[in-house]
Amino acid sequence: MRSFIAYFLLLTLGNGLSIFSQKLRPNAYIDRPYAQDYSVKYYLQDSSIQLRKVLTDNDGRVRILTSAGVFLPYGGKFQYPGQLRPDRSYIPIVSRKIADITLHQGQLVFLDNRAVFSNAWAGKVYGLHQLSSAQRVASSTDFTFLVADNQQIKRIENNTITDEETIDEALLDLIFDAPRNRYLLLLPQRILAYSLATKELTSIFQAKNMTCFALAKDSLFVGTAQGYFSLSTAKFKASPLQDKLPCQKLTAIAYINGNLWMGSPQGAFMRRAEGGFNYYFGERWIPSNRILQIVSGPNKTVHILTDRGLGELHFDPITLHDKAMVYEEQVRQRHIRYGFNCDVSTLKNGDLSTFEMGQRDSDNLWTSMYLVSQLFRYKVTGDPKALQNCLESFEAMQRLFSITNMKGYFARGFERHGHHKFKATPWDGGMTNGWVQAKDSVWDWRGTTSSDQTVGQMFALTLLAQNLNGEVKQKAIHLMDDLMTNIIENDWYLIDFDGKPTLWGKWNPVYVNGFSKTVGDRKLYSSNIIGFLQTAYHFTKKEIYRQKAYELMQKHGYLENLMRPMAEIGRVEENQGKLAAELSEEWNHSDDEMYFLAYWCLYPYAFTPELKKQYFHTIKEHWEFERPEKNGLWNLCYAMTGAQQFDQKETIWYLKEFPLDMIEWQVINSHRKDIVPVSPNFRVQTITQVLPPDERPELKHNRNLFKLDRLSNGQSELSAGDSFLLPYWMGRYLGIISAPSR
Repeated sequence: MRSFIAYFLLLTLGNGLSIFSQKLRPNAYIDRPYAQDYSVKYYLQDSSIQLRKVLTDNDGRVRILTSAGVFLPYGGKFQYPGQLRPDRSYIPIVSRKIADITLHQGQLVFLDNRAVFSNAWAGKVYGLHQLSSAQRVASSTDFTFLVADNQQIKRIENNTITDEETIDEALLDLIFDAPRNRYLLLLPQRILAYSLATKELTSIFQAKNMTCFALAKDSLFVGTAQGYFSLSTAKFKASPLQDKLPCQKLTAIAYINGNLWMGSPQGAFMRRAEGGFNYYFGERWIPSNRILQIVSGPNKTVHILTDRGLGELHFDPITLHDKAMVYEEQVRQRHIRYGFNCDVSTLKNGDLSTFEMGQRDSDNLWTSMYLVSQLFRYKVTGDPKALQNCLESFEAMQRLFSITNMKGYFARGFERHGHHKFKATPWDGGMTNGWVQAKDSVWDWRGTTSSDQTVGQMFALTLLAQNLNGEVKQKAIHLMDDLMTNIIENDWYLIDFDGKPTLWGKWNPVYVNGFSKTVGDRKLYSSNIIGFLQTAYHFTKKEIYRQKAYELMQKHGYLENLMRPMAEIGRVEENQGKLAAELSEEWNHSDDEMYFLAYWCLYPYAFTPELKKQYFHTIKEHWEFERPEKNGLWNLCYAMTGAQQFDQKETIWYLKEFPLDMIEWQVINSHRKDIVPVSPNFRVQTITQVLPPDERPELKHNRNLFKLDRLSNGQSELSAGDSFLLPYWMGRYLGIISAPSR
C-alpha cells in the first residue's frame, strides 16, 4: 500500500503541476560565493598540560608546542571535535624538553635547553646556544637565529654563536622584521631592536603594560592590558590607544590575510574593514575563551590556541544556497520526529551523538514554518525531495487533527503512550499538563492548543492551498474549513478535551476587547482572526466567513484594533487586570512571529482594495517598528506585500551571518566595550545596534534578538528548519534572492 507521501508525490507530479522559477525582482540579490566562517575544534585531553604555541609548516603540517612536548591535531571536523595528541613522528626528539618552535624557510625549527635544531635540511641545523633556560627563538635569513632567555640574547649563524647581548626584563615575544633586517623584542615596558647589520641592541619605544605585538607591513600593532595601539616601523610614533574592544586586556595579536586579530581572556576578535569586530566567543568557535596565540593556519584558516585546545577557523567560499543545503541535512539528520520539525535536540556537552528529540510545546508552529520552506523550495527548484519533505510534514500536521477525534480541533502534539512526562501541576486547565490518551490507546496527544499553533496551521494550509493542486490542495482547504467552523461554532474559542477554552485559543470579542487598547493581544488577536476568515472565504467561498469577518471588524472594532499603531502598545497597570499587566510587562517577540506569519493570510486575501491598502499601512508600520532587529524573516514577510524598500541589505546580512553551528553554546556579550548600551525600555532593546546572529545567544524568530548572554552551554541544538530555511527559501520564492551563481 502506498504511503501518503509517495502517493501524493506521484499524484501531484502526475497531474502536471507547473514547476517554475520565480521571476527575479529588479535589484535582486545575486547569490555569489562569500566567505562563510565556521570552526573545527581540537581539545586537549590532559588538563595538567600547558599549551604554548602553534605553527604550520610549508607542507601544511600543524604542530603545537606544549609543556609535555610537541603535539599534533588528530581527527576533527565541523561539529565533531578532534583531539591534540603527542607527535611521535621523530622518536629521538620526543624526550627532549622543547622550549620554543619557529619556522625557517617554512620548515619547523626547535629550541631546547642546549641547541637550535631541525629535522629538515637532512638534520644539519644544530647550533649550541649555551643558555640553559632559553625561552625564545626567531629565524631571519641564511640560517641565522636569535635565541633568548630573560637575561641574554645570542645570535647563531650557521650553527655558531656570533654575537650576544644582555637584557634586563622578562622577554614576552621575539619576531623578525624582514624589510628592515632586524629583530624586535617585546618587554613589558619596552620594545628593543637588534640590527643584523650593526649587531646593535637599542631601545626604540617605551610604554606600560605591553603584552603582545605583531608586524603588519609598515606598522607594528602592540597589545596592552587596556587595548591596543600601532607604531610606525620607521619612527615608532604611537597612535591613540584603541580601547573600544570586546575585551580590553589583550593576550595575543596577529595580522593575518589583511586582517588584525586579537585574543583575550574572553575570546578572540577580528577587526572589520568597515569598523567594529567579529567576535569569536565560546565553544561555537574555540575550546575555551583564554586565548594564548592567533596565527595563520593551512588553506587560509586561522588557528586560535587556547588553554584547552585549538580552534581552527575556516572561511570557505559558499553561496547562500550552499549554506541552505548544509542546514537541509542538519534538519533531516537530527530534527525530524514523526514528520514534525522538532526545533530542539537535547544534548550532553554539545556532543551530537547524544541528541534526543522530544515533543515540544510549539512543534506545530515550527513544523509549519519548515513545511512552507520546503514548499517554497519545491516551487523554485522543482526538487522532488523538497516536495517529499513538505508532504511528510503535512501528514504530521493532519494527524494533529485526526488524533483528537474532535472535528476541527488539533492537538498541540502527540507521542507514543507512556513516553512523555505527565506533570501534576495544572496548566491551561488540564490536570496532566494537557496530555490525554488517544482513542486507539497506543498514542497520547496533548491539548492546550493555543493561538500561535493556530497561526502555524493557517500559515501552512494557506500556502499549500495557494501553491499546490489536486488532493493536497483539497485536504488543506478542508482542514482550514473545519478549523474555522470549529472556532465560529464555539463562540470564537478553541475548546479543549475538557470542554473548556484553552488558555490562549481565544478570539471572542469579550475576551479580546477586554484588554486595554495598549495591550498587544488586542491588536494581535484581531489581526490574526480577520486574516484567517479572509483566507477561509477565499478558498471555500462560504459566505459565513466574510459575514463573520465584517461583523468582527464593524460591530466589535477588530479593524480598529488591528490598525492600531505599534507605537501605542505598552505597559498597563495591574488595576486593568492581572493578565493584561502580565502580557504587557515587556515586548512579546512571539507575538511578532504570529503577526508576520499571519500577514500571509491578512494581506493577499483582503476583501477589498481599500482594506488591502489599510492592511499594507499597518504591516509597514509594524515592520518599521521592528527594523532595529534586522530580522530577515520580518523583512521578507513585509516584502510579500510588494514593498520595494524592505531592508534587502540587512536581510542578506542576516542570512550570511547565521552560524552554521546551531548548538546553543554559551554566549556572553555584556562585558563588551565595543557595543553601546541603551537605557531599560519596553522593547528590551539592550544596545544601539543588534549583534550578528553568530555572536548573540538567540537565533529563533520569537526570541529577543537583543539579548546579550546565555549561560547554559551545549545542552541543545536548534533546528535551522524555521530559523534559516524559511527566510532563505522565502527570499527565493519572492524573487529577492537569485539561484546560486558561480
